[in-house]
Amino acid sequence: MPGIEALAERLSTYLGPEQVNLVRRAYFYAEQAHDGQRRRSGEPYVTHPLAVASILADMHMDHQSLMAAMLHDVIEDTGIAKEALCQQFGETVAELVDGVSKLTQMNFETKAEAQAENFQKMAMAMARDIRVILVKLADRLHNMRTLEVLSGEKRRRIAKETLEIYAPIANRLGMHTVRVEFEDLGFKAMHPMRSSLIHRAVKSARGNRKEIVAKIEHSLANCLAADGIEGEVSGRQKHLYGIYKKMRGKRRAFTEIMDVYAFRIIVDKVDTCYRVLGAVHNLYKPLPGRFKDYIAIPKANGYQSLHTTLFGMHGVPIEIQIRTREMEEMANNGIAAHWLYKSNEHDQPNSHARARQWVKGILELQQRAGNSLEFIESVKIDLFPDEVYVFTPKGRIMELPKGSTAVDFAYAVHTDVGNSCIACRINRRLAPLSEPLQSGSTVEIVSAPGARPNPAWLNFVVTGKARTHIRHALKQQRRSESISLGERLLNKVLTGFDSSLERIPQERIQAILSEYRLELTEDLLEDIGLGNRMAYVVARRLLSAEGEPLPAPEGPLAIRGTEGLVLSYAKCCTPIPGDPIVGHLSAGKGMVVHLENCRNISEIRHNPEKCVQLSWAKDIPGEFNVELRVELEHQRGLIALLASSVNAADGNIEKISMDERDGRISVVQLVVSVHDRVHLARVIKKLRTLTGVVRITRMRT
Repeated sequence: MPGIEALAERLSTYLGPEQVNLVRRAYFYAEQAHDGQRRRSGEPYVTHPLAVASILADMHMDHQSLMAAMLHDVIEDTGIAKEALCQQFGETVAELVDGVSKLTQMNFETKAEAQAENFQKMAMAMARDIRVILVKLADRLHNMRTLEVLSGEKRRRIAKETLEIYAPIANRLGMHTVRVEFEDLGFKAMHPMRSSLIHRAVKSARGNRKEIVAKIEHSLANCLAADGIEGEVSGRQKHLYGIYKKMRGKRRAFTEIMDVYAFRIIVDKVDTCYRVLGAVHNLYKPLPGRFKDYIAIPKANGYQSLHTTLFGMHGVPIEIQIRTREMEEMANNGIAAHWLYKSNEHDQPNSHARARQWVKGILELQQRAGNSLEFIESVKIDLFPDEVYVFTPKGRIMELPKGSTAVDFAYAVHTDVGNSCIACRINRRLAPLSEPLQSGSTVEIVSAPGARPNPAWLNFVVTGKARTHIRHALKQQRRSESISLGERLLNKVLTGFDSSLERIPQERIQAILSEYRLELTEDLLEDIGLGNRMAYVVARRLLSAEGEPLPAPEGPLAIRGTEGLVLSYAKCCTPIPGDPIVGHLSAGKGMVVHLENCRNISEIRHNPEKCVQLSWAKDIPGEFNVELRVELEHQRGLIALLASSVNAADGNIEKISMDERDGRISVVQLVVSVHDRVHLARVIKKLRTLTGVVRITRMRT
């Protein structure tokens, strides 16, 4: 058949005769296995695996990848077992085929979950052998090229999946050519009208620009020749989806985007790249702040190049990329270029190791994530290509997504550094943990043993790793705190009846656990601490097999204020140490502390199943907010007077607002942070010394 022979001829340019014969054998095996099967277009099915292998041949992939491409649908579509492939073609090829088979769509309850689960399988397969993903990308590329035969809805679904998942992966692996084709084909399938409009506009714009492009190209070539530099100068075409994304994302008109002229200069050696840069900067003035050196600091996917923007003739902006042939190959084929250059391992950019590092990171995310949707959310964030490059105090370069903060950096260094992080220094100055990092900054993390992640971090971290580890640590912290509070609540009730958890027979506890369908005593205590089960009810079940009612136990439970995630203070009455308090057990939230006379809990105040008598432990650390209403005669510098009075009593104003009751009296609402009631009394006493104060009231519901 001419198809396979034509391919074999192309392969013989870079593979040995034995390897070409193995690929040929795999083709004939696939042809036999798919005998009688046809594609939607009516062609014999084997044309698809042949086309996939041809795409990989363009990338100069090794013979095992090509064999896997020929056989990639055999396990799934023909019922031939993996073991049979293993005997015929060896374990490596069988593993590759099996890996690609596992990436195909499966039916799940929802579309989003199907995509997420699929992605997890993809990540697992990639980890074992990255060639699996290259075969899968080639398979998807051929499917995208032949989308027309499918129904509109199916076309859009496949295109959406390609744009959201496969194009970013191709980009992450540095495969520019594949990514551009994915994006343009996906764009055409998703938005046919927009695609054809932009296509027509680009065509006519290119016609009008021919003369200017030729002039700039000529002047760049002359400039290189004058300096005795050998290099190829070529105009760079913008692809349709890239233009569309810029128009949407940057709110630019089509003409604005097309006004920028883009060129690429390819030379033989790295040092020549920098000579070319000097030459073109002499020819046209460079735009400040638009020079990027991706040769010294490559992108995460291994991409290397010099980027600069110049003011050309008549002020026309010119974008120029300068790179070597190897870098060009790397930019177009990315990780696939590894197989082309693996003969000279030492000269090769370390993109293969970097891509592996990324895969390893994805696997770690998968193990930590709570479910597949959380996982895909994390991975999608990590797939975005915009990066910032920052330095550790020892000068090591770390790559992070755009918008990353010091917390993202801390987790990128090590999970333990992230978990125990308390502050950061950016370029040797103390900075907020939420401050977005800029490329070139040096970041130093200040950590403390025993420190824990803060739930507020989830509002500003951007990397999947940081988000997943914070959630994981908070879940663990919440569980241990819930168990501890649950145990104290249950023991408090049991102590009232001369008993304790230790004195309850194990078989009785086991009976209650099976009744509640729980496995461990810790699960029961966690439920009590979270407010999902009432300690009073559980104690009654443990002590009384018949379930007789028990009197409410005496004595309050002392709280330390450091119970963390399972204890919170009611916003309606803002209790502070020293106030008479009561605890309301709220399902899923744990215990909410209210003032004893708070109206919101007046109806359930004496119900031992819903409320617990509480008292404050001695020496409670921390600060508590109290709202005060101050009525005083209107005078100049009122706010400053109040602030200095609160400050003199060691208080701190968190919030302040003012309205006038009439022309003479002003009413000021203050939120003040204090340690306890005694401290509050001191603040109020200080405020009373101000002239013109009529009344001070502590606000409650």
